[in-house]
Amino acid sequence: MERIALESGRVVQSLEGRDRKRYYIVLEVPDEGHVVIADGLTHKLHHPKKKNVKHVKAKPVKMNLDQTFPSGHLLDSDLRTFLEENGFGLERPLCKED
Repeated sequence: MERIALESGRVVQSLEGRDRKRYYIVLEVPDEGHVVIADGLTHKLHHPKKKNVKHVKAKPVKMNLDQTFPSGHLLDSDLRTFLEENGFGLERPLCKED
């Protein structure tokens, strides 16, 4: 089985930590062992999360971060919309429901 490359725009699933099972988009790969990710909800573009590559699993879906967006630049809502349209929406609530 061929391993999917971790690259900018790639959808990944968190495997470890309190955010496990959540989906994110890779914004950059600063070094061989880490990725910078955001989902537009819990980790926004202005405050992305740096995560160890051992703790994420790449999915075969990739967002084109270089495309022209309606607002002229990438927004948190663009990340959320892309994830939801491709079946990677939020599976569990951010907090416990009463």
